[in-house]
Amino acid sequence: MRALRFHQFGAFDNLKVESVPDPRPAPGDVVVRVRAASLNPSDAKNVLGRMEGTTLPRTPGRDFAGVVVDGPTAMIGAEVWGTGGDVGFTRDGTHAELIAVPLGGVRPKPKNLTFEEAAAAGVNFVTAWIGLVEMAGFQAGETVLATGAAGGVGSAVTQIAKWKGGRTIGVDRTPMSPEREEAYGIDRSLVATANDGYQSMLDQVLGITQGKGVHVVYDCVGGPLFEPCLRTLCHLGRQVSIASAGDRRVTFDLVDFYHRRLRLFGMDSRAYDTEASAAVLEMLTPGFESGALKPMPVTRRFSLDEAQQAFTEVSDGAIHGKAVFAFATEGGGVDREPSLLL
Repeated sequence: MRALRFHQFGAFDNLKVESVPDPRPAPGDVVVRVRAASLNPSDAKNVLGRMEGTTLPRTPGRDFAGVVVDGPTAMIGAEVWGTGGDVGFTRDGTHAELIAVPLGGVRPKPKNLTFEEAAAAGVNFVTAWIGLVEMAGFQAGETVLATGAAGGVGSAVTQIAKWKGGRTIGVDRTPMSPEREEAYGIDRSLVATANDGYQSMLDQVLGITQGKGVHVVYDCVGGPLFEPCLRTLCHLGRQVSIASAGDRRVTFDLVDFYHRRLRLFGMDSRAYDTEASAAVLEMLTPGFESGALKPMPVTRRFSLDEAQQAFTEVSDGAIHGKAVFAFATEGGGVDREPSLLL
């Protein structure tokens, strides 16, 4: 099979397409013919050597959707999706024509999603679900504030919150269109500016919540937004942090923190392997099949031969939406609906 490989860290020109033996399933594994695999910022950081624990040589890539071609007889031909914090780091990843994963690391692909759409969902929605639902314990009737709300995880957070009967405030660097607000399940969107120390953001949040604050903050930005986000929380509020833009060290008022009995959670999707991630995808499937949850739109498609360009664009933040490697079917076509062609 053809697979994208890198043997050392440091630059995207280390990525090469190689011919390697087809994977053979160990007991309890399945082999999936990959129809689409998305590119995440963490994939690019991995190649650059900015992710811990990666063993070389390695095939990158975390998210995938495809068809089972080897493994238990009952699984042959099944359309599946998957992701994981081990894939592309300690086991070969999804930027290849075939991938071997544990049987428990795949789930049936939502029936209404194309392979590309399913591949675009994995890391974003798994990260959002675990932080919002499993860690912060978000409940119907509560309000969540998501920073970086136009991004992959932020938009997944607001959609999941709406699906679970909550209220949503989305914060980003630039205004969002009404169409994007509706697509991402955002009740109110705010623009965060550092000019006033984010005081206007706090004032607006307090206005929206009648002075009470939000129940949960899901902070996808961190850095200078960390403390202002804490200040938007209500009594017994919870904050989830997954990133730190700029300076990785932050400060906050510890007395205020413990008087208001706030809780802070750190979420790292790398800690959840294919099997743990598949269990989350199973819980998310009804939301996708009902139309309540939607992956970010696929706006860029690449072949493996265009990998260096693809990784560069993802690393530079030049792609608005999701980028995928789209693999040809046996008939020579690519698995996507005609309506998705851009």
